[in-house]
Amino acid sequence: MSPKWVRTASVHGILLQIDHDLAEQARCRGCGCGGKLHSASYPRKPRGVPDALAAQHDRRRSFCCARDGCRRRTTPPSVRFLGRRVYLGVVVVLLSALAQGATALRLRRLRAVLGEVSERTLERWRRWWREIFPTTEFWREHGARLSPPVATRQMPASLLARFVGDAGARLIAMMRFLAPLTTGSCRLEAG
Repeated sequence: MSPKWVRTASVHGILLQIDHDLAEQARCRGCGCGGKLHSASYPRKPRGVPDALAAQHDRRRSFCCARDGCRRRTTPPSVRFLGRRVYLGVVVVLLSALAQGATALRLRRLRAVLGEVSERTLERWRRWWREIFPTTEFWREHGARLSPPVATRQMPASLLARFVGDAGARLIAMMRFLAPLTTGSCRLEAG
């Protein structure tokens, strides 16, 4: 999978459109109390974004109920952001997956394209995929549906390989799969 693919405007455009659609679905559903939702987006400064595309990723869509006394916040799932992590979700997935079999040269090339990620951060991501993610309620529910089982010691590469299509289609499908993890109703920590 070429990391240059992740930096193209078309990929970011696809991810942005998916996030827009998810946000519009949430807004149209309204608040659980029946109130109308108003925009209350969060500012974001994610890493791993090409400078020319940074403005596309400077907000995380979110809403707030307009009804007095409720004001409940609704944050829809996202395919661009993986929870509160500062790097874009595709960067976390791609670097974590490719670092498992990366040579030092390949890792340097990845970092040159996707931005400098410290070895400590990369190891923390790998540990999360191997040790924490498999214990989450989300994975226990969704991972059990995959047959044969995904090799958790090789995640996220083993999970990414389960999706069909070219490299880009698989990465987008995985980000869609992980999107429920990006809301307050589904925690990224172990359950």
